[in-house]
Amino acid sequence: MKYIVMLGDGMADYPVEALGGKTPLEVAKKPNIDRLARGGRLGMVKTVPDGLKPGSDVANLSAMGYDPLKCYTGRSPLEAVSIGIQMDDTDVAFRCNLVTLSDDAEYAEKTMVDYSSGEITTAEAAELIRAVDEAFRTDEILFYPGISYRHCMIWHQGPVGLNLTPPHDISDRKITEYLPQNPVILDLMKRSYEILKAHPINQDRMARGLNPANSIWLWGEGTRPGVTGFEAAYGVKASVISAVDLIKGIGLCAGMKVIEVEGATGNIDTNFKGKGEAALKTLLDGQDLVYIHVEAPDECGHHGDLEGKIQAIERIDQDIVGPLLKGLEEAGEDYSILVMPDHPTPISIKTHISDPIPYLLYCSTDVTDSGIDTYTEKTGKSTGVYVEPGYLLMQQLLKNK
Repeated sequence: MKYIVMLGDGMADYPVEALGGKTPLEVAKKPNIDRLARGGRLGMVKTVPDGLKPGSDVANLSAMGYDPLKCYTGRSPLEAVSIGIQMDDTDVAFRCNLVTLSDDAEYAEKTMVDYSSGEITTAEAAELIRAVDEAFRTDEILFYPGISYRHCMIWHQGPVGLNLTPPHDISDRKITEYLPQNPVILDLMKRSYEILKAHPINQDRMARGLNPANSIWLWGEGTRPGVTGFEAAYGVKASVISAVDLIKGIGLCAGMKVIEVEGATGNIDTNFKGKGEAALKTLLDGQDLVYIHVEAPDECGHHGDLEGKIQAIERIDQDIVGPLLKGLEEAGEDYSILVMPDHPTPISIKTHISDPIPYLLYCSTDVTDSGIDTYTEKTGKSTGVYVEPGYLLMQQLLKNK
């Protein structure tokens, strides 16, 4: 038996007025996933425990079969692992976004124009983070480049429990009430604006009509992660496919094989087809389980890009799910697949929420007549099936092991 988790980050949503009160999942053309719905089992699952913020870190830990209440130590440490940073027990990692702030004179009066600086390229961002590191590096504080707008700061013997605000939660809002209370963090952010606004990279971006990455934004702090081995916990060899350092970091901490896919970006222009091909290859090469993470629906949700979110769901179905299942069937492989988001990212509010999300479980050796024609939020709720805590869903996927 081969096992697949197909996770469309943030693809659940609220009803959208522009869609006649339907959600992106309801209007997206996804014949392959809907075929699975007709022969599988649907329900709702709560991936974000009460008391934790609805981040992709917490929600993906649940989807991977881990209890966030026991193993979660913060978002950025997981990303630090993916980047290759060796953390000591007393180190604190911070996510360092490159953001676009408005040009108001006072830093505290600025607005969060773009939490991703227009999806800045990794090459451009690396130069900017090097400039920040050269300006701010000390024996205690260091900066490391990541992918696109997502980077990392390490603070040796740094503080935790700072309650820092993710920049994607405050799109289009004045940052005044969301600024960090820690004076060191706030000073770094303020001074970064003076360094970055005049940097040649940003001057060039503005000349091309692109958003400048004119400030860092620090958040998501935490200590070295406490994730245990997936194979030891579940008895299967697993691979993870993602463009996002956070998901790669969870996979590395869990001892999973992390597969790099050329052209995987974490955005709507990601290499959907390449992810599907890589998933099939790793399963046919001997891995038991593959965790396929696609960030694009979430990014579109954060940007309020309704058309893009629908397209992302359709591409997941067309370029990943369809070819992957066809390849397994042609190879004579039995399979079980779990289709789910990690959390909703509603178009209307452009950020994550903690609401339960719909899931679909299908097993090729246990096909049922569900009486359901499509996989959506409504059909998930209609079954009355509810899984909490969310990490228990992995046991259901692997029940035929």
